[in-house]
Amino acid sequence: MLPLDFAKKIALQAGDFLKKNSSGRRLIKYKDDIGSNIVTDMDQASEAMIIKALKKEFPDHAIVAEESGLSGDSPHKWYIDPVDGTTNFAHNFPIWAVTLAYEYRGKIQAGATYAPMLGELYWAGRGKGAWCNGRRLHVTKTSALNHALLCTGFSYLLEYRKVNLKYFTEFLMKAQAIRRMGAASLDLCWTAAGAFDGFWEMKLGPWDMAAGIVILEEAGAKITDFKGGPVDIRRGDFLGANPALHRRMLDVLRNTKLD
Repeated sequence: MLPLDFAKKIALQAGDFLKKNSSGRRLIKYKDDIGSNIVTDMDQASEAMIIKALKKEFPDHAIVAEESGLSGDSPHKWYIDPVDGTTNFAHNFPIWAVTLAYEYRGKIQAGATYAPMLGELYWAGRGKGAWCNGRRLHVTKTSALNHALLCTGFSYLLEYRKVNLKYFTEFLMKAQAIRRMGAASLDLCWTAAGAFDGFWEMKLGPWDMAAGIVILEEAGAKITDFKGGPVDIRRGDFLGANPALHRRMLDVLRNTKLD
């Protein structure tokens, strides 16, 4: 099976499993002392399901998973977020997704993101376009910030929340509006689909953005870090929009006073 076909298939399977088990009380563990970064029993069950299927289909591929970390050493690598938007999931807020992506020799080649409660499957492969449920995706042509609907998210780390609040304030005074949905993988897909005009966020995990990188690029977006350089999947600063709006958003990020 081709990696893209596998990504779509397993995202659907894991997402439908989670949807069937989304109601009721969740077993919750905390990853930090302030209690903002959580993991549920369903995160772990979904990840185990995906990893088992991956190892069966591609036994020699490396895996980077949010909950269990890195396994294997190969130029073929998979990034997995078994539940992106865990806090939403735990509170029965339906904005969450299963997302996974395939990388070869350091370049994301294919990815899929599935939002089960919304019935939306997003996917893309290099040279194959970006799609949602059979609909080809394209970023908007909005170039003026005051006409743009933007989206962002906030890190679990308080020090980065404080920094992003400064960026948020600058964009709030310049953009039409800003939304914060709580699932970065879907923010990227919705930007690719034209629901949002642009997206920025600090300190994303590689599993949060991996599928979105290829989905956005195949939809015509320009993506960089906050300095205008290539996105470093290990660092996590991410800006994505159509090329014209990207320039204007990058100017805001560069000119925001952080001291």
